[in-house]
Amino acid sequence: MCLAIPGKIIEIGDRGDLERTGKVDFGGVTKEINLAYVPEAQVGDYVIVHVGFAISRVDEVEAQRTFEYLREMNELSELENQ
Repeated sequence: MCLAIPGKIIEIGDRGDLERTGKVDFGGVTKEINLAYVPEAQVGDYVIVHVGFAISRVDEVEAQRTFEYLREMNELSELENQ
């Protein structure tokens, strides 16, 4: 199953707008993510990530709620194994 997962931006690289990337923390798993679709996102913001691209910002409460649902459904193992 392909899901969009919330994550917290912990670092942003400086490669220009179209190649804007950052490190995003997904509950302990950190991945390099393309941030071009969310130019307003900053370090500390939560974003929804789908196939390596942040597609929107989300507030922290909603992100934590989503993580809890995914843990309950055991859907985070796919992320941890990458």
